[in-house]
Amino acid sequence: MQSVMAGLSLHAFWAAVLVTLAAGFVKGAIGFAMPLIMVSAFSSFLPPELALAGLILPTLVTNLSQAFRQGWRPALASARKYHRYLIATVVFIVISAQFVRLLPQAVLLTALGVLITGFVLYQLSGARLHIAPRWRSAVEWFAGVIGGLYGGVSGIWGPPLIVYLLAIKAEKQETIRVQGVVFLIGAVVLTSAHLQSGVLNAASLPFSAVLVLPAVVGMLLGYAVQDRLDQRRFRRWTQILLLLTGLNLLRRAFGV
Repeated sequence: MQSVMAGLSLHAFWAAVLVTLAAGFVKGAIGFAMPLIMVSAFSSFLPPELALAGLILPTLVTNLSQAFRQGWRPALASARKYHRYLIATVVFIVISAQFVRLLPQAVLLTALGVLITGFVLYQLSGARLHIAPRWRSAVEWFAGVIGGLYGGVSGIWGPPLIVYLLAIKAEKQETIRVQGVVFLIGAVVLTSAHLQSGVLNAASLPFSAVLVLPAVVGMLLGYAVQDRLDQRRFRRWTQILLLLTGLNLLRRAFGV
């Protein structure tokens, strides 16, 4: 079968486009999970480094849209409010990206999958995790460190932030905007880090660039759904998607 770019067959290329379109739709509707969906699906037909490279530019562009959808002033206010998470994420993405070929991903994915799945099941049971105001700074730093460690290795740094936002009961617009701001800054750092690590190179960069279009189209369709969700339904769908995220991380860790 004809090769179109990065050594991909035509079938693999169009499969990547459709996966990216679907991932963009979910991100537009709920605010996260694009890298999770892309990496999970890509891993079944793409080499690991190409799968990681493919999500980088679509993630960068869609996070730019999400962060500034309500304007630059709200985005700046969110960056200031959650600066601890941002700083920790950026620092540890840079650190962990240099070890992408060395760290045991199965162990890392298992630990994160267990944490996320346990948290969501706890919430879906009707229990509510409450973080006292005096502990929020420390918890935010910790969540940022975890997000950065996983982000540099796998391109996935969202779940710890979502867990934190659910725990502090952030409202819908703030949740989505904060995700966009944090993910955007992380995406800029990730792009830079993997230009250095060699994951983004002359072969993989055009592939990632082409996937920006289906990502944006999917996200615009998702925005229409997001605008119709009230706070209760948004929170419930966020919990369900986060649960699926945790289970999928465990699936990847055990090679199922």
